[in-house]
Amino acid sequence: MMRMQSSLFVATALLLLPLHGLRAAPASPDAVRSLPAADVFFTDPALRETRAVIVLRDGKPIYERYAPGYGPGNRFISWSMAKSLTATLVGALVADGRLELDSPAPVPAWAGAGDPRGAITLRQLLHMSSGLQHVEADPAERADTNRALFADKSADIVGHAVSAPLASKPGATYQYSTLTTHILADIVVRTIAPAAKTPVARRAAMQRFLVDRLSGPAAMPSLVCEYDPQGTMLGGSFCHASARDWANFGQLYLDNGVVAGRQVVSPDWVRLVRTPAPTNPGYGGHFWLNRPGQTGKTPALFPDQGPADAYAATGHLGQYVIIVPSRRLVVVRLGKTQDDLLGPIKPALGRLVNSFAAVAP
Repeated sequence: MMRMQSSLFVATALLLLPLHGLRAAPASPDAVRSLPAADVFFTDPALRETRAVIVLRDGKPIYERYAPGYGPGNRFISWSMAKSLTATLVGALVADGRLELDSPAPVPAWAGAGDPRGAITLRQLLHMSSGLQHVEADPAERADTNRALFADKSADIVGHAVSAPLASKPGATYQYSTLTTHILADIVVRTIAPAAKTPVARRAAMQRFLVDRLSGPAAMPSLVCEYDPQGTMLGGSFCHASARDWANFGQLYLDNGVVAGRQVVSPDWVRLVRTPAPTNPGYGGHFWLNRPGQTGKTPALFPDQGPADAYAATGHLGQYVIIVPSRRLVVVRLGKTQDDLLGPIKPALGRLVNSFAAVAP
């Protein structure tokens, strides 16, 4: 879906701020010239509009290139890559023992006696199998996501999300849902700051947690997320970061949650997000897997090309942070490619990934 001018938007001036504390140094010109499978994203019209590509091999930047008008100082919108960020914050609270995966999700609106939604677990929300009735994108004018982000429900996204009735038994059916991730973002802020009752207090608490548990230790200083009028982080769609910081996010997961010797994300969480959901073998815990998914659905990545252990944060219009443990590889592709032109992007990413040999365990 295209973003409307009336949506909350990070000002253009913010996109040009200098970035500091980068974990990865920029690639050398020689490295840039050494990857034809990456250069093609900027030379093949079928792969337009690519704006940035970064490749890290075992944590070392070996390729970094931008389209004219873009560079290391730009922030790039996440679209649904934000879902993987939100899941990472949930994982921090699970690791702390403050949330439980298989207990009913702590959603006050579902706590009434006899409300069948009270059985929905945190794990089911992460797997997009809550059973809540939802229209993600089609038809656009009735889609819950569009109404919540841009139209009549935008004043209180979580209120809209949690009001949905059940369409199926929790845990029985996969249904991709941006509103599900906003429910998770609300759970995070209510867990870390139960006394925060105003939008300002909620935003401040979430921002501190985001910096303390993710963007700070993972070396993502450019990361900025947006909030709705109730102070709920728009963690399903609207976070912004430099291409290098998106690469650092991928490296965090490639290194099993460790950054500079510090365990930022627990190994159990890394394992959870890349484990197939019971209702969709191509989906993990708010990350997409390089495996065939639901029958009749287009795969999110390139399972016909492999490798099977690749998984990714992905977003609308062709945003990808791909993590490939067997290649010790992180590939970032950012751009603006309309849905009807996305077909060639995924196989090209597969060719790029497979231009690197597997690393011995």
